[in-house]
Amino acid sequence: MKTVGIIGGIGPESTIEYYRSIIAGYRQLQADGTSPAIVLTSLDVNRLLGWMETNQLSEVTDYLLDALQTLARAGADFGIIAANTPHIVFDELKRRSPLPLISIVEATCSEAKQRGIHRVGLLGTRFTMQASFYPDVFARQEIAVVIPHQDEQAYLHEKYLGELLKNTFLPETRERILEIVHRMKEQNGIEGVILGGTELPLLLRDDLVHGIPLLDTTQIHVRAVVAALVS
Repeated sequence: MKTVGIIGGIGPESTIEYYRSIIAGYRQLQADGTSPAIVLTSLDVNRLLGWMETNQLSEVTDYLLDALQTLARAGADFGIIAANTPHIVFDELKRRSPLPLISIVEATCSEAKQRGIHRVGLLGTRFTMQASFYPDVFARQEIAVVIPHQDEQAYLHEKYLGELLKNTFLPETRERILEIVHRMKEQNGIEGVILGGTELPLLLRDDLVHGIPLLDTTQIHVRAVVAALVS
């Protein structure tokens, strides 16, 4: 049996969602009711965000690499980062990792391509929205990535760090984010939305809003993990 190693804790609520969803998805494919082998290491989200804020990406990489080495020593066969923002250093991390890695960005890109989406909005932390790791990967499949206006980015970032990471999910925040999605559909012509933060699906559990699909990066990533576990 293969073992997945999860870098979690960034943030805790979405890590719990990963754990539950991997087990549920695995059991759906295994008629004998067995559970998957999972190794989890939990990191300090505040430390990581502090480095992100000051653009200390080498510290981010080293921190994640230490976690991957812990997972490898614990017997993991492959690893994932249960978050979007740390994928800003994914290429360097993949080069140095002791384990094969499954990218949340590449998995989401494959999902968008399968759905025939050519223009997609991206929501997440400011770090995720302003970085190139989503546009770079999606461009290889000729999918354009559109980010919100600056004031909308500031709102999303503030609510993400101030509410979602603290397990606070307010209806007024949900409504404002849906307004941003609607504006992007009308003005930018987006055909789908990447929930590029693994807490966002905990607030926006719809499959469709304003007639366009929400790409739940947590569940997309989970499906890729389950496929690797049963392969």
